[in-house]
Amino acid sequence: MNAPPSRPRGALARQIRRFASTGVIAAVGHYGSLVLAVELLRFEPVPAAVLAYTIGGAIAYLLNRNWTFESDAAHERALPRFLLANLVALALTALLMALFTGPLGLHYLPAQLLTTGTVMVWNFLAYRHWTFAPATPRG
Repeated sequence: MNAPPSRPRGALARQIRRFASTGVIAAVGHYGSLVLAVELLRFEPVPAAVLAYTIGGAIAYLLNRNWTFESDAAHERALPRFLLANLVALALTALLMALFTGPLGLHYLPAQLLTTGTVMVWNFLAYRHWTFAPATPRG
């Protein structure tokens, strides 16, 4: 007996679950590396944070490319797109935090939660439809 074909909505839900799981794993890699670098390797906090951010980013890139989106996009194409999508995410974070904590007067913690949710949606859509999307054939 053959398994029923996967429905697009089921595939999207699976991608969202995997994206969220990847985020948790990348965060553990980031913060774990930070603590390890500062506490055990005696790095200064700033270089430790840069190293940890790089490790978390590498985990996010590899898991999103290979597991979340199951992309076969060449690294030469996908990696610059990943970096650009994250640069936009950083700008979006700054803009939203300024808006929420400034004119809207929110406390920084709820502002950060709203910002994180919005930026996660941006990242998911950017990764799914651009960063790790299949290359369109020219013709």
